[in-house]
This record gives sequence, C-alpha cells and structure tokens, in this order.
Amino acid sequence: MSVKVYGIKNCNTMKKAFDFLQEKGVPFEFFDYKKQKPTAELLQGFLEKTELSKLVNKQGTTFRKMSDAQKEALENQKSAIPILIENSSMIKRPVIVYGDGSITLGFDPAEIASKIS
Repeated sequence: MSVKVYGIKNCNTMKKAFDFLQEKGVPFEFFDYKKQKPTAELLQGFLEKTELSKLVNKQGTTFRKMSDAQKEALENQKSAIPILIENSSMIKRPVIVYGDGSITLGFDPAEIASKIS
C-alpha cells in the first residue's frame, strides 16, 4: 500500500513518521507545504474526513502569534481554509492519506500501523 504524507520536511514529528513508514516498508509520496502550499480543495478533502479542530495545530508558535480575530476565524471552516493555506505550519503534522481514502493526523505509531497492515 502506498500512502501520501503531507507536512513540512524539517519537522521532527515528520521525521519520525518518515522513519516509521520506511521501517515498515511502506512506500509513500511526500508533499511539502513549504514547497507547495496546500490548496483549498486538499484542505476541504481533509475536512470531509476529520474535524477542523483536529486539523488545526493550536500548540505551535504560529497559532500563538495570531490575533484573537484570526484565532476565532479558525473556528469556522470557510474562514479557516484561507488562513491554513497561508500558514500551513498550523496544519497538524503529518496528515497521512491511505489507499482507502482514510486519513490520520499526527504521529501515532499504533494508529498508523493499524492502517498499513
């Protein structure tokens, strides 16, 4: 099974995910948000499979530096998507899309293993 991995190459969590997939022998295609911004269509596709509150990484410095108005805009899908396109580091990493179309957010070895086995 080949998977698609979305995120930022230099992120430590991403590196763990890459190593894990390689150890398991799972081929993957990587999409780096820093080289190509996520599209509205891509983000809408993610949001068909998960909640906005789970997709937005509220732990990082990008989120903490935002104004209260921007943070409030991240509570609504329509206003959140343009913010996430411009601030892709706020998208939970990694987003892994599996052959069946399902996704996982973040690096959870047990959850990823259940999807690839």
